[in-house]
Amino acid sequence: MQKRWVGEVTHITRYPVKSMAGEPLTRTAVAAYGLYGDRSHAFVDPAKQGWERYITARQIPRLLGYRPTFLEQSAEGEFPQLSIASPDGRSFGWDEQLLSEIDGLSNRTITMIRHRADSVDLLAVDTGAILLITDRSLRKLQRLMGREIDPRRFRANFIVSLREDSAEDETGWIGKELSIGGCRLQIEEPCERCSVITLDPDTYERDVNILKQVNEQMNLIFGVYASVTAVGDVGVGDRVYVERQG
Repeated sequence: MQKRWVGEVTHITRYPVKSMAGEPLTRTAVAAYGLYGDRSHAFVDPAKQGWERYITARQIPRLLGYRPTFLEQSAEGEFPQLSIASPDGRSFGWDEQLLSEIDGLSNRTITMIRHRADSVDLLAVDTGAILLITDRSLRKLQRLMGREIDPRRFRANFIVSLREDSAEDETGWIGKELSIGGCRLQIEEPCERCSVITLDPDTYERDVNILKQVNEQMNLIFGVYASVTAVGDVGVGDRVYVERQG
């Protein structure tokens, strides 16, 4: 198996609670379901089934302002406890006090779920185990918009800086396997974007022109989803290789 070097990881972000702010990392374990602890906790509407049950920033934009962080290791098979900082600096755990806080931001009944660390299935992720974007796609969108765009809007797990001589962006990896650090990923499909990218992660103000540009100029695609074919650790600065038969 030959490998083609295409870039390196510049940012790693884990989202312990679905639709809350991300937790920047310099290094992480990658499990079969994705980054360790990614979307391991979520709020759900008990009156709904399947994917529609998840409460996200589409319904409660202010979720984006809560910042979860994992604490010490828990019992075997469990994720560590969470410390969650509110936008005004208060601290919560994953408990009834937090549920009451978030319930007050919505007009619907909300409950909480916490996945297990030994899960072999995807947790509360959107489509694939890991979401990747590249600096090239981000720069393209910024040119279309005529200004800087905060990459946090796109809620990627990995941001990859491509080599200047790389002929393809991330959509060219679909159907191929990447090796990054100690793990391997199969790039499965493009990420079709929704209204969440219109939300400023700090002010929650909407800029619908971002989604309009992604729709009209990028076919609504920004980033790619990957499944995990080999687990391992990944760190900022690790090179990204496209695996190829040779």
